[in-house]
Amino acid sequence: MPHVQAWKEYQSANKERFLSELLGLLRVPSISAKGEHKADMQRCAELVKQRLEEAGVDKAEIYSTEGHPVVYGEKIIDPKKPTVLVYGHYDVQPADPLDLWHSGPFEPVLKDGKVYARGACDDKGQFYMHVKAFETMSKTGTLSTNIKFIIEGEEEIGSPNLARFVVAHKDLLKADVVLISDTAMISMDHPSIDVGVRGLSYIEVEVTGPNRDLHSGVYGGAVANPITILCQLIASCHDKHNYITIPGFYDDVVESTPDERRQLAHAPYDEDGYKTDLGVKALWGEDGYSTNERTGIRPTLEVNGIWGGYTGEGAKTVLPSKAYAKISARLVPRQSSKVITQKLLDYFTHHAPPGVTVKATEHHGGEPYMTPINSVAYKAAAKAIETTFGKQPIPVRGGGSIPICSLFEKELHNQVIFMGFGLDSDNLHSPNEKFDLFNFYKGIETIPYFHRYFAELKHG
Repeated sequence: MPHVQAWKEYQSANKERFLSELLGLLRVPSISAKGEHKADMQRCAELVKQRLEEAGVDKAEIYSTEGHPVVYGEKIIDPKKPTVLVYGHYDVQPADPLDLWHSGPFEPVLKDGKVYARGACDDKGQFYMHVKAFETMSKTGTLSTNIKFIIEGEEEIGSPNLARFVVAHKDLLKADVVLISDTAMISMDHPSIDVGVRGLSYIEVEVTGPNRDLHSGVYGGAVANPITILCQLIASCHDKHNYITIPGFYDDVVESTPDERRQLAHAPYDEDGYKTDLGVKALWGEDGYSTNERTGIRPTLEVNGIWGGYTGEGAKTVLPSKAYAKISARLVPRQSSKVITQKLLDYFTHHAPPGVTVKATEHHGGEPYMTPINSVAYKAAAKAIETTFGKQPIPVRGGGSIPICSLFEKELHNQVIFMGFGLDSDNLHSPNEKFDLFNFYKGIETIPYFHRYFAELKHG
């Protein structure tokens, strides 16, 4: 197959440039959650547009939204050929806590075959694989599909403006499938494909007691401490079996079949290695389920942050006026983020004891998503991975959330295929985020095969 040789030669000749360009993207602190980075968001969008143009798109444009801009690009070689819409995001999580980073989060460092930087894997490194895979096909004259790119800047804050953009530009985004690399594989020795991602509900809780901070000696024991009450409310969300106690939380959960659980059990899992990697002596979770089941097929509830009172240097004996927490739930198929969010809001609001008031507010959410493994697109992805890895990928469920998946299916009537090349150990959303260079280049090598096989199977 001459084009395969052409791909290899082109990628080999441009390998260092591919990496250099990625490092340039990683240097831009495109943190969507912080207003002070608005100019950086615009700068990153412009850089993505430039890279798409250099890679060979016929059209590239930056679209403004009420928040951060969306970058669009396309290469239409033949309207009769299938069209692949590639989704990614150029925004990244905040880098805090900065003191735990071994190097600057926006000063990418290459070490032991890995690139360390915020966004290295989530999602700049992964969406950029598609840009370079497209460039490989475009510059070697081997494109077999039309390709469209939608690279947004608000995924890390729940994509609040993407729905309006998609609805307003359905014709622009019309495609046969949506391809996303924002997920992980089990390992490079055991390639896998996510067949689903969990949904998300995210709330913030504010507990108020006295109208001002009080002296804990004078008032302690007589006035409810908001931090204590908040901790009690949070602790009451799980029973002794780590089962979530929010009324109705599990009402719509689709229980996995015994066959699905057996298939999931085939995925390689080293519990000792898992604990060692995380630095914990024991694991925690809902009774009756394995670790892989707890992080894939079961819903969860976690505290993402909690604060209140005096947290500065030294001691201050204060009974605080307020306490706060950020809390999120990961959802599985049939659970609705709107329904679960309301249940969480109601629980914290209605279970507070006298002496405090509770204000609970919604941040953002997203729906769970499953993709059928008998579809043409899934078969093309599996065949592409088998071609470059030499073994069939294992279908697994991802524990994270990609809120726009259900939106694409609803508005564009497209299935979503996940071709992630990250690893769970890549420290997503944590200090020292990384992306293995082997994975980066393996993605660039594999993605062109997806387009080739998708075109063949689609017309087959």
